[in-house]
Amino acid sequence: MQEQFHLNDAELGTVLFIMPMGLIITLPFTGTMLSRISSRYLMLTGALLYAILLPLLPVTNTVWQLGIILFVFGSSRNFLNISANAQSIGVQGLYNKFIVASFHGIWSLAGFAGAAIGSFMITHNISPFIHFLIIGSTTLLLVILTFGDTIKEDIPSDTKKSLIVLPDKALMKLGVVAFCSMSCEGTMYDWSSIYFQKEVHAAPSQVGLGFVAYMSTMTSARFVGGWLIKTFGEKKLLQLSGCLIAAGLLTAIVFPNIVTAIIGFMLAGLGVSCVVPIIFTLAGKNSKLQPGAAIAAVSIVGYGGFLLGPPIIGHIAQAFNLRWSFLLIAIMGLMIPLLVTRVRIKESE
Repeated sequence: MQEQFHLNDAELGTVLFIMPMGLIITLPFTGTMLSRISSRYLMLTGALLYAILLPLLPVTNTVWQLGIILFVFGSSRNFLNISANAQSIGVQGLYNKFIVASFHGIWSLAGFAGAAIGSFMITHNISPFIHFLIIGSTTLLLVILTFGDTIKEDIPSDTKKSLIVLPDKALMKLGVVAFCSMSCEGTMYDWSSIYFQKEVHAAPSQVGLGFVAYMSTMTSARFVGGWLIKTFGEKKLLQLSGCLIAAGLLTAIVFPNIVTAIIGFMLAGLGVSCVVPIIFTLAGKNSKLQPGAAIAAVSIVGYGGFLLGPPIIGHIAQAFNLRWSFLLIAIMGLMIPLLVTRVRIKESE
């Protein structure tokens, strides 16, 4: 998109901001929808919009057309994300053991697969339209095959309060920790390949390697998150995670070559992996709110980092360069251990 419309880093950052705008503006309406219709149908709507809109992105002729599609794309992400979390509550009720963390791992696997497929498409000079059409069609088929197995009746809950409740002081601290970590996640999703292109000077077939390396370690660690928590404890693991994020990004900044940048992104992936699952678990232990309401309150703050971080990175990169932008995210990683010292954590047995 940046090359097609001749956008500088700041302009690309502004275009990327349109998608989170779609999510933020439609957020209140999503809560209203969930109070009136089943989450499975809203989740289906979001998934179908995703699959249909994706192939349209590379065939837009103007920036304003791209902006409209990205706005609706962000809205569909909102519908899918919130309703899928509502569905997960129903799925969790079918089990007598904690399984929600596995959803984070599966989500990470999808990102890993996307990066690997993207690298393959670039290497074989397959056009973005054909690439996105294949992915959109595959996604559409998966949605059709799996929709029948979704929860038909959600567990009754006070959905409206859960979606609009504001975090108290304790939850705000957890939310800020999540914000720092998810800023790194959002940056990696939108800027890791561009960093490898512009700062590492990787070959076209190698620009996706940093993201693949990041996703590899993040995904693997999420599937062993229970063991990591048992070994280190929640507080120490959060502090270690922040240090790994900072160390990994600083490695890629100070030594911007292909090998060290990959190692740095792998460390960042390890650091990011368990932060959000731990934060959501701690929020669920809040004594003043129901678990769902507390997690929703923390998400309002935390997801701000995922959505707002990438556009900010673009403007800083335009004013200075991408290495300075990534330094900001490294500083956010360093903030996590400091913030965690102010969070009261009762370690799990």
